[in-house]
Amino acid sequence: MATTLFNASCSFPSIKVIDCKSYVGLRSNVNQVRVASLPVATSQRRSLVVRASNGHAKKLGRSDAECEADVAAGNVPEAPPVPPKPVAPAGTPVIQPLNLNRRPRRNRASPTVRAAFQETDISPANFVYPLFIHEGEEDTPIGAMPGCYRLGWRHGLLQEVAKARAVGVNSIVLFPKVPEALKNPTGDEAYNDNGLVPRTIRLLKDKYPDLIIYTDVALDPYSSDGHDGIVREDGVIMNDETVHQLCKQAVSQARAGADVVSPSDMMDGRVGAIRAALDAEGFQNVSIMSYTAKYASSFYGPFREALDSNPRFGDKKTYQMNPANYREALIEAREDEAEGADILLVKPGLPYLDIIRLLRDKSPLPIAAYQVSGEYSMIKAGGVLKMIDEEKVMMESLMCLRRAGADIILTYFALQAATYLCNQRR
Repeated sequence: MATTLFNASCSFPSIKVIDCKSYVGLRSNVNQVRVASLPVATSQRRSLVVRASNGHAKKLGRSDAECEADVAAGNVPEAPPVPPKPVAPAGTPVIQPLNLNRRPRRNRASPTVRAAFQETDISPANFVYPLFIHEGEEDTPIGAMPGCYRLGWRHGLLQEVAKARAVGVNSIVLFPKVPEALKNPTGDEAYNDNGLVPRTIRLLKDKYPDLIIYTDVALDPYSSDGHDGIVREDGVIMNDETVHQLCKQAVSQARAGADVVSPSDMMDGRVGAIRAALDAEGFQNVSIMSYTAKYASSFYGPFREALDSNPRFGDKKTYQMNPANYREALIEAREDEAEGADILLVKPGLPYLDIIRLLRDKSPLPIAAYQVSGEYSMIKAGGVLKMIDEEKVMMESLMCLRRAGADIILTYFALQAATYLCNQRR
């Protein structure tokens, strides 16, 4: 809205009709109000204040010196009047204002002020998009994860990546559903150079050379036992033998073109062993994102349905962390740092904001958070049932992960959230 100030000789009736929709600062319960005006002699020149809904104040061709001389002589152009003080509702108590030196609400007074002082930002560049792939040609819906699919690696995957890139998400992480016939107790399919994941990486890099591809390094999708490592006959998950397999898996993925390998298995010593294996094969520039603090959580259920990778027996508590433990995350972080990790990841995300902040405060490395399938599905279910506003809760949850200290977020909301952010900026 422009404010037009001008001097004019005029006479006008004592009642003028003003349309409130066209003028700033006038409020009424009806479309028009009547404002009484004092009659003015036609010979008298006086300043008038006009609020215009269109255009700028008309320039009169006067120099700066002439304008300044007028002001110095007391002929000051009028500005719009001071707006009236808003009226409190009836029944509001009349009190003396509190004697406060600081009122933090002043820094929240308007959208512009709030944006200026916002401490945490989020953008599509902060997202890594987890994508499920399978050997089939059709995209198969995942019942427990509305909006997510097992994507055909040659068709649907390429289309989904194109959509993500269009809204600024250029990082993905791949999770394969491996045919049962290819699974065995030692997970040998994990390092097949012509397996589903290496083939997919090569296809994606051929189509999108600048796409950043993260891969999952673990045996559970390939194991007939459904565990992240090799299972001994007494049920013990074998650590060092599993690490040997993981090294071969990571090298196979790097050879195909992976940018970041991500050991999610939680075996002791695997980061250092993988780093040595990659370097020995000439992949010094391939990064390692370690699942540093991966908890034995109940939030993983929908993911395991997506990959059909539930343990055939027992649980994963002998290698994944106890949800009750806080300090233990520091032990894992220090080991991973010393062994050569490039990124430290916390999983799950929202229920473990304290762990994200702990690692952020104690480590100079980038911190990743995984907003896991259970977190995603709960928000989706709440939205479907109209119990929450899905979009607002989605964005709030992602902002909370960023505020806690996550540099990047692995989230199934990546495409939806990035689309929202792009629309907001438009």
